[in-house]
Amino acid sequence: MFQDRRDAGQRLAAALETYRSKHTLVLAIPRGGVEVGYQVAQYLTAGFSIIISRKLPFPDEPEAGFGAVAEDGSTFINPQATRWVDQDMIAGIIEQQKREIKRRVDVLRKGLPLPGIENQIVVLVDDGIAMGSTMRVSIDLCRNRRAKKIIVAVPVTGRQVEKEIGKLVDEIVVLEKPRFFHAVAQIYKNWYDVSDEEVIQIMDQWEREKAR
Repeated sequence: MFQDRRDAGQRLAAALETYRSKHTLVLAIPRGGVEVGYQVAQYLTAGFSIIISRKLPFPDEPEAGFGAVAEDGSTFINPQATRWVDQDMIAGIIEQQKREIKRRVDVLRKGLPLPGIENQIVVLVDDGIAMGSTMRVSIDLCRNRRAKKIIVAVPVTGRQVEKEIGKLVDEIVVLEKPRFFHAVAQIYKNWYDVSDEEVIQIMDQWEREKAR
């Protein structure tokens, strides 16, 4: 059990000691992954930025999703999705999420491009993995940009998802794998939805520290 995302990030950072001072780039998935990623990047003395990917939500059940899309257009769709959502609706949802991705790039990353990924050791961080769709497309983006090595690092996920995501990357680091895993929130004592404002504060703090 983690007290909060800060605690989870500090513990995750310690588990990534191997990558300390090795010209590593930490990319956090907002919004929940940003505090975790900040702690990891700070400990590893790594580069740090945010990578934007979005779940594709079901129209009548937005908390659930049938896939995801990343900021470079990389898309993952559950093969069974067309049983529940028709192609036109899928296309519309993808466009909606692409607009939200652009908004997040403009607001959370101030319109700046991602740092260079080619030939970098990239650590992809989130506060946990539920179904894994947003992480999948983030992995695809990093592979498309020719990362040297891709590591996924999260405080918590289910065992099956860990196995599936692990096949897609060079290494996966997970601190907690509950036998009965229902949601990322179950492993945090203090869980809340992170706001844009909090992400901006964290990224501004990072920039101030980097400028010292």
